[in-house]
Amino acid sequence: MIIDSQLASFFTAGALIIIGIYAALFLDNLIKKIIGLAFIGDGANLFIITMGYKVNGIVYIFLPNMKIDWFAQNASYPLPFALVLTSIVIGASTLAVMLALVIVLYKKHGSIKASKILGDKENQDKTPATGDKL
Repeated sequence: MIIDSQLASFFTAGALIIIGIYAALFLDNLIKKIIGLAFIGDGANLFIITMGYKVNGIVYIFLPNMKIDWFAQNASYPLPFALVLTSIVIGASTLAVMLALVIVLYKKHGSIKASKILGDKENQDKTPATGDKL
């Protein structure tokens, strides 16, 4: 059985978003959380691109000798591709800033675990700090 490529893209976009939400909410490592957020963005981009897909469509470049009516009926939609291109640039910039913040947090706290940085008592190790006396 052959699965329609547009339907497969929708399922893949959904899977990326679900995996990203799981990573952002339930994983303790900050870098894994950032990768999860990147998965959410990539899933959203794939969803938007899939919405712009047109079966048997052509590239939306109007060439000489093309009939306007035929071009309008067969060209794919250019807006989703432009939006995704913008989203990719913004996503790469925010990813770099988030990773830089993780480096700063690691230098300050010595860990990239969210529970340790936020001071969550339930998830921290039970070992006393170096300055504490027993």
